[in-house]
Amino acid sequence: MVATPIGNLADISLRALCALDLMDAIACEDTRHTQHMLNAYGIKKPLIALHQHNEMHASDALVSRLQQGQRIAYVSDAGTPGVSDPGAKLAAAVHAAGLRVIPMPGASSVTTLISAIGLAEARDQFETQGFLFAGFLPNKGSPRVQALQALRDSSRTVVLLEAPHRLTQLAKELLPWGERLVTTGRELTKQFESINTHACQDFEAWLLADANRLRGEYVLAIHPLPAQVSGGEGDIPANVLSTLATLLEVLPVKTASQVGSTITGVSKNKLYAAALAMQIRV
Repeated sequence: MVATPIGNLADISLRALCALDLMDAIACEDTRHTQHMLNAYGIKKPLIALHQHNEMHASDALVSRLQQGQRIAYVSDAGTPGVSDPGAKLAAAVHAAGLRVIPMPGASSVTTLISAIGLAEARDQFETQGFLFAGFLPNKGSPRVQALQALRDSSRTVVLLEAPHRLTQLAKELLPWGERLVTTGRELTKQFESINTHACQDFEAWLLADANRLRGEYVLAIHPLPAQVSGGEGDIPANVLSTLATLLEVLPVKTASQVGSTITGVSKNKLYAAALAMQIRV
């Protein structure tokens, strides 16, 4: 499973180039796209189409070839196979046959955007760190509404992918999210790459202000809830804050928050945020 560039052809690993050059054949999501990419690297190999419409059947054929001792690589059109792209069913079929699946890491629009938006402050205030990757939402109807509601309630950073023709719909759906921030990555690693951050309530107006913003591939990162990020202490009783301050004199932040929660019954996440705010003031 070979990750390939999401735009800039230089974003491929030396290991991936070496592996592709050693293959007996390369399975791919789109033979025309992959042929163009391989031509850029001077690699000539037979190509086998494996996409969302034929993945089950094509996977069986590839497993047979692997059992005969052939070396086969799989690449999706851009990024890492199996992550909102075909490849997962192929990997499952290979595992089921008792054969080995070797991942070759590389470009990803998700981690590319996350690395550029500076969410350390939000991350440090949550015991459960990281982000929630939701990929593409359901196209329409109640499944889409339910998915958005579940994501809105998440305290983590939420990462979405969205097709250009549904961007305006998504922007309207994010209006009720108010001041919660959303960072958009458009055409990442390509010539017209742009990364912008707005309040969800301002996203639609920004999007419609320039027709070019409705073109290209998008990945979106919705930041954690503002109240949780701010670490405000207004809803924590004064006696609890006093207890927390005493604990912080002898304990590290995480431990003081856990002990304080046990003593007072206040959420340890709230106390952790308040503890961080106390330390910043000191």
